[in-house]
Amino acid sequence: MAEFLKGWKRSKRCAEVTRQDVGQELTLMGWVQRARDMGGIVFVWLRDRSGIIQVVFDAKKQDAATYRIGESLRGEYVLAIKGEVTLRAEDAVNEQLATGHLEVMVKEAKILNTAQTPPIYIEDGKNENEAVRLKYRYLDLRRPSMQQMLLLRARTVDAIRGHMTQEGFIEVETPILTKSTPEGARDFLVPSRLHPGDFYALPQSPQIYKQLLMVGGVDRYFQIARCFRDEDSRADRQPEFSQLDLEMSFVEPEDVQQVVEGAFAAVFKEIKGIDIPLPLPRMTWHNAMETYGSDKPDTRFDMKIKTVTDWARDCGFSVFESAASEGKIVCGLTAPGAARLSRKEMDALAEYAKGYHVKGLAWIARNEDGTIRSSFAKFISDEKLAEMYAFMDLKPGDAAFFIADSRLVALNALGQLRVRLGQQLELIDHGRFDLLWITEFPLLEWKEEDKRFVAAHHPFTMPMEEDHQHLESEPGRVRAKAYDLVLNGIEMGSGSIRIHASDLQEKMFSLLGFTHEEAWARFGFLLEAFKYGTPPHGGFAFGIDRLIMQLMDTESLRDVLAFPKMQNASCLMMDTPGPVSEDQLRMLHIRRDPET
Repeated sequence: MAEFLKGWKRSKRCAEVTRQDVGQELTLMGWVQRARDMGGIVFVWLRDRSGIIQVVFDAKKQDAATYRIGESLRGEYVLAIKGEVTLRAEDAVNEQLATGHLEVMVKEAKILNTAQTPPIYIEDGKNENEAVRLKYRYLDLRRPSMQQMLLLRARTVDAIRGHMTQEGFIEVETPILTKSTPEGARDFLVPSRLHPGDFYALPQSPQIYKQLLMVGGVDRYFQIARCFRDEDSRADRQPEFSQLDLEMSFVEPEDVQQVVEGAFAAVFKEIKGIDIPLPLPRMTWHNAMETYGSDKPDTRFDMKIKTVTDWARDCGFSVFESAASEGKIVCGLTAPGAARLSRKEMDALAEYAKGYHVKGLAWIARNEDGTIRSSFAKFISDEKLAEMYAFMDLKPGDAAFFIADSRLVALNALGQLRVRLGQQLELIDHGRFDLLWITEFPLLEWKEEDKRFVAAHHPFTMPMEEDHQHLESEPGRVRAKAYDLVLNGIEMGSGSIRIHASDLQEKMFSLLGFTHEEAWARFGFLLEAFKYGTPPHGGFAFGIDRLIMQLMDTESLRDVLAFPKMQNASCLMMDTPGPVSEDQLRMLHIRRDPET
């Protein structure tokens, strides 16, 4: 039968007991990890969020009632004990436990609650089905690794918050019920009971509010913001997430970047004990695409892309020559040690590349014995091959891969192949953390299906001053005062200098296909605010969840959230989303479609 505390107070957490406590009587509370009845002595591992300590029930040293409690214990019973801390015998020391030199001789005990046999193991190293783990997440959270994750997450947020406060930022909470401005990801909508037929939206970010805070003179704002996007889930995406959101007045990109760098440096010092060299490297979007085939390059390994279009014009291989004559690009990369890959592995890489909308992948491998294997070399003279070897720095034992297509398509496909090869050839140093800034993104992207430009970042981003002249004549060539922070090939966050003038913001909306009336209907409050003396301002936001993924070296967001959703955005534990009653719908002025 469960008992109440009745005045018992915990002295310490289990793994906080040290040699200095030997001879002291302590009160400890936690869960029973395991109990071993050795006949007259019961050894119990008592666990809480700090770790495990062994407590001992000894029939010779306790009254019968206390010893019977020890005999009755089962896994996950909630237990409180009072006892004396002693040193274990030398042959009984457990080096795997932080408290492995200690044990507590029980004098009194209470079973605070019993427990059924859990449907999952409450320990690490068990290959549990993820769906079962998520259904019983409250049990899964008891595992040491999950407790460590939550602690690491809290320490990370504390380090960020401390840095932002030190830099003079004010923490301001912005509304969760806001206005739908459908330009980008889908909004989660919330029907209004008091305004029939109207809806709130859950914020995809506090973007507009933080700009209005700059209008309001706050000067430096930050928030650990909860954000929502109705997107299809992936391993690195959830429908709700947390981000550090910040905005600053009277700044250029370098000012914002300096603050963000400091936050990351504080986190890595606190969590990893690593001093991040500052300032971080910068690379323009154009250089990143040309060199790595990605706007979030993984720079932990080399293998840079080279353009070989000029060499390809008369190389003898018709695929390359045709692409060059049509104004397309021929680009390639050299993979060290890749000559050892089999033909089957080469074919698999070609199929992988085709998944990124290219027609094929050409390759050539120089074997250590001087022979070559290739999908195209038979069409090319020895002289042209020698030129290519020299330009691509293709040594014996290496292989080179080439793609011919339109520029961005070819570069993107080769960039994806580069990462695949880096993993397959084990070229990536997973103990290394490479942070860098990608700058000068395109302001706009052409969306072929809609026959219009869309904002590459968001519609409030300032164009580069020297590109203003091209806004109407050549909008596709205009660069943005935007910047992304990349860590080990993962985009950590994005930011930009914002438009702070009403007329320029209206022009931006016009380029995106908004009529004057549509722009004012959606964003009139912002355009109106900009008429009352808005300072130049800019900001940034980065995902807390993605940062924790990198710090913990895990590949799924579900590993770093207390209560994550499944890939279909459902929660197995709470069985959400779920139905609501007709009365609730009636109050919200909603009728259910009988066909759904």
